[in-house]
Amino acid sequence: MGVIPITIQKWSKSESMQITVVAIVVAVAGEFKINPFIGEVFRIGLGSSAFLFLLLLMSHLPYWRTGIAAGATVLLFRVTFDGAASADTFQLIDSVKTHFSAMLYYVVFGAGMNLVQRRLHQLNPLILGACVSLIDVASNEAELLMRSAAFGLPYFQSGQWLLISVIAVVRSYFTTGIYSSIAVHQMRSVHAEQQKRIEQMINVGSGLYGEVFYLRKSMDAIEQITAKSHDLYGRLNEDGLNDYGRAVLGITQQIHEVKKDSQRILAGLMKLVDLESAPEMTLAEIVELVGKSNGEYSRMLKKDVRIEKDVGIDYRTAHYIPLITVLNNLAANSVEAIERHGTIRIRVRERQGETIFIVSDTGTGIAEQDKDMVFEPGFTTKFDQEGVAATGIGLSHVRAIVGSFAGRFFLTEPGRDAETTFAAAFPTVKLKKGV
Repeated sequence: MGVIPITIQKWSKSESMQITVVAIVVAVAGEFKINPFIGEVFRIGLGSSAFLFLLLLMSHLPYWRTGIAAGATVLLFRVTFDGAASADTFQLIDSVKTHFSAMLYYVVFGAGMNLVQRRLHQLNPLILGACVSLIDVASNEAELLMRSAAFGLPYFQSGQWLLISVIAVVRSYFTTGIYSSIAVHQMRSVHAEQQKRIEQMINVGSGLYGEVFYLRKSMDAIEQITAKSHDLYGRLNEDGLNDYGRAVLGITQQIHEVKKDSQRILAGLMKLVDLESAPEMTLAEIVELVGKSNGEYSRMLKKDVRIEKDVGIDYRTAHYIPLITVLNNLAANSVEAIERHGTIRIRVRERQGETIFIVSDTGTGIAEQDKDMVFEPGFTTKFDQEGVAATGIGLSHVRAIVGSFAGRFFLTEPGRDAETTFAAAFPTVKLKKGV
């Protein structure tokens, strides 16, 4: 995996200002240093690490220009510092001569990084660290060569190459490691945000699926009503009741208009719920998503609900939208049935060629007189403060969705702790991938 570019906020209105900021930071950081050799001929500062880190962080900048700017700023900064520290003995030419090689380091380093800039974010972190180490060694050698020439010192010192190489490798991998850690953290954050959006889209899709299923049933009912109305119109005309016939014909035409409007709405919803091109999910992922969304729902209702998940059979399915629709409605009903504290259990089992989804809760339960009515269209036990009935798709439509897969949906006998338990059994062959 290559190093991932980090998106950062613009530090200024122009590229030049950003380069200036980099140059100043590098110049200041360069004052924190160590001297590995005798005297002030060569020193290792934090400026090089800061420069590398900022180049990686701000990969949109032209590296060669940034290197020149950083080098010039370091030279100006150090010469000015020399002048302020020893005003009486300060010699401009000597100061420039002393620090010119430091400027050369950043110029060479910027030019070297410019060679790999285009492939910077395609390189594996280990390879990137190796490339940066070579550039660092080359830049240090250029600095040493310039200092040796300027002060007439021997270029090669015993152990110099080894020390420079070790420092370059440690510094380069340390800096690229920090940058890679930041990049990975950002990648995870972006992935988490994308995952959250996907979950939201899936939940919206499952809600729309229920509405589409609702609308399809309504369309069938409208079609039957239209046919019956037109048949009644013909009979009234045969019996000579033309006035009544025209009235019925008018009603039939209005019903037909409602049907056309419903067809347009259905077509629009079907574009949003494109089940043919839907990706696949595992049963475990479906149950996890349902548990997560209903956990948030319970917290929104200020209830302390524990959701237990037990997936005994797992495989991939393209029919995750209807499954989520069914489970979400059952789990939401369970959340609403729990007064303050309780437990919801979502289990998946396979028996005799059926994949069975079982949702149970420790809520208030279903009254004995209501058990025969819970699957009837329009039945609800939930009303708001104004006495208006809930508008969920209802257990009758949940059963219809399960039935569309030739499955079974039923209320089981109370389980442990008198739990209310619903089970939706789907033929495994209709859900399983590639079967």
